[in-house]
Amino acid sequence: MANIKSAKKRIKVIETKTLRNKMIKSKVKTIIKKLEAAIASGDKETAKELLKAATSEMSKACSKGVYHKNTVSRKVSRMAAAVNKMA
Repeated sequence: MANIKSAKKRIKVIETKTLRNKMIKSKVKTIIKKLEAAIASGDKETAKELLKAATSEMSKACSKGVYHKNTVSRKVSRMAAAVNKMA
């Protein structure tokens, strides 16, 4: 455990940021799972709506520094390709 006041504060700040990042990642993962389920079931309309929501959430996470921009770009591209590939 830290003895210095500034080190104690940093620990608290890091815990707060870690919790925030976990919540954001969890939200993104949930939307991606719903999108994958819609793609698997063949529901194109729902998949399109979920793709829009997933893209939005991932962009927000990227702007907050939770994900790297290239990671978000890659994942969005793959999801869009999967939705467009649906018959």
